Amino acid sequence: MQDTYIPYVDLPGYALYIVLLKINSTIYSAHIILISTNYYCAQYFNTIKFAKNFFGHLRRKNLMLNWDEVDSATTDALAIKGTNTGYTSKDSTSHLDNAGISAAWEARNVTDSDSAAVVRAKAALEKLDVDKGLAERESSAARVTVDEKRMINCRADLNQLVPFKYDWAWQKYLDSCANHWMPQEVNMTADIALWKNSTGLTDDERRIVMRNLGFFSTADSLVANNLVLVLYRLITNPECRQYILRQAFEEAIHTHAYQYCIESLSMDEGEIFNMYHEIPSVAKKAAWSLKYTRSISEPKFETGTLKNDKALLRNLIAYYCVLEGIFFYCGFTQILSMGRRNKMTGVAEQFQYILRDESMHLNFGIDVINQIKIENPHLWDAKIKEETTQMILQGTQLEIEYARDTMPRGVLGMNAAIMEDYLKFIANRRLSQIGLKQEYPGTTNPFPWMSEIMDLKKEKNFFETRVIEYQTGGALSWD
Repeated sequence: MQDTYIPYVDLPGYALYIVLLKINSTIYSAHIILISTNYYCAQYFNTIKFAKNFFGHLRRKNLMLNWDEVDSATTDALAIKGTNTGYTSKDSTSHLDNAGISAAWEARNVTDSDSAAVVRAKAALEKLDVDKGLAERESSAARVTVDEKRMINCRADLNQLVPFKYDWAWQKYLDSCANHWMPQEVNMTADIALWKNSTGLTDDERRIVMRNLGFFSTADSLVANNLVLVLYRLITNPECRQYILRQAFEEAIHTHAYQYCIESLSMDEGEIFNMYHEIPSVAKKAAWSLKYTRSISEPKFETGTLKNDKALLRNLIAYYCVLEGIFFYCGFTQILSMGRRNKMTGVAEQFQYILRDESMHLNFGIDVINQIKIENPHLWDAKIKEETTQMILQGTQLEIEYARDTMPRGVLGMNAAIMEDYLKFIANRRLSQIGLKQEYPGTTNPFPWMSEIMDLKKEKNFFETRVIEYQTGGALSWD
């Protein structure tokens, strides 16, 4: 057997060679890193030097406030850490507070460029007494907790929106904002042509359009007045007040919509807007609503007593459960029924959007009423339960009379008798929603399509007419 040649390999030496090679590679990489670090450090210090020279120039030129120097390494490190991680040290915060106070006072100094009026304004502020009314502010100076919040008679700071106690109120505010619309988005061309056509609508149909525009054009103004003059002042929860502000704006949009319809159809504006004075069935509903506002809208009216707290509760029931919860439903049904028959589709489309808004107003109001009952059970006694039942039944009767006045004959596939059944169904619903016994047993909903319209989203247009989600170009005014 022949010998096999095996080349000699110095294994320890080879291993040492590999190790040295790795070390050399590491040293080379470190060298590169040091070079790069040196370069960027030089750039950093050049930038710092430039910044100091630049801002120093601005100070010398009186172009920049002379802030206290904060160049220490410790403060810089804290500021960088706070910027990057959201952490701010107490020392850094205190320093910023002091600098801010100092800078604010410097702003009060009179300069050569100040006009005489500006000098007088600064001088007047010198006399401002920040301690005046301190005792009043101290009651609301602390941070608000959820447990301190109440629907009425709350002593906590009303300007602190969060933390939320009633998440449902904030969600309704967000939903209302998402439902925003404007009347001029709706095309009224077909309505105008139909209204001007002497044979386009029957006398009964024209009566329905005019009566409802007459009632609604002022009814939403009554609601808005109650929101602004009464509820916003007396409801003491900030998230609910936020929704009330949104609702007041929506009521203004609704009044705008009725005016837009009246103007587009060239109606007699004086006749329409004065129906709540001149047409008995309209005037009665307005008068009934106003009696729950008169005393409570007085600037000196305050809650906190059994009598006044009940007065506020009755006001909420009158406006949410009756005015918006019953008085609107005959007219909504009549106008939307016309839209289903492809008549007055522009007016009907706006009523559809208004109905969607009003449905949310109603749900908000009922939630507020029920929350007040939970927080103030002594208010919801047998007497006010009976009063509330009577209020809803009276409102239902007035709306039945309004239905007969607007619809003395059968029209649009409905008549006053069917509408009466519908209004009794609605009344039962309102009674149940605030925990009261239904007064019209056995009634059913003859118009199930109304519930479907209430749930429609704007982009799913019931009448298949063009809707623009945001403000239209035609509504913009370019200078």
